[in-house]
Amino acid sequence: MNVALQFTAYECSRLEHVFARCFEATEQTLLAGGASEPYYRPADSAQSQHLLYYREDFFASALHEISHWCLAGIERRQLPDFGYWYAPEGRTPEQQRAFEQVEIKPQSIEWCLSRACGYPFRVSVDNFTPDGTLPDTRWFRAQVLAQAQHWQLHGLPTRAQQIYAALCDEFGTTTALPDQRFTAADLD
Repeated sequence: MNVALQFTAYECSRLEHVFARCFEATEQTLLAGGASEPYYRPADSAQSQHLLYYREDFFASALHEISHWCLAGIERRQLPDFGYWYAPEGRTPEQQRAFEQVEIKPQSIEWCLSRACGYPFRVSVDNFTPDGTLPDTRWFRAQVLAQAQHWQLHGLPTRAQQIYAALCDEFGTTTALPDQRFTAADLD
């Protein structure tokens, strides 16, 4: 067998193809890897499609950026990087709390999409203290869990549900979101 033709389970190109099948025609949006940092570039006069870039070839980065895109409304999808701010590592406690507030919903959707792929999920606070340790994540993890359980009971936003179902088909997972079990222990 030709090694170049072998297909790994968590190859990002699979996510790109599923995303394109779901949203290229209807939303004129493509998912693309290879970026040094994640970024959303809306269409403009030089480029007819919106581009959602994820970091390098990281599967989790692609899922995370898809999650942000699924939440962004039509107005935000017309703005570079959805109009969000980003403070780099070394944030103050206040900046970190603001970061966590806007990350609860995307990370809970990312967790659902990870489940659709059979891929492990880890919360990301994306910030280290000056001594190199992570800040206390208990509050944030509890909020991500509560939001994932909310989506489970009340359904995902429309585009998130669409790609969740497509990812379940692509990756052969059969457990519907209402039948998933999200627990705090999953986030340890």
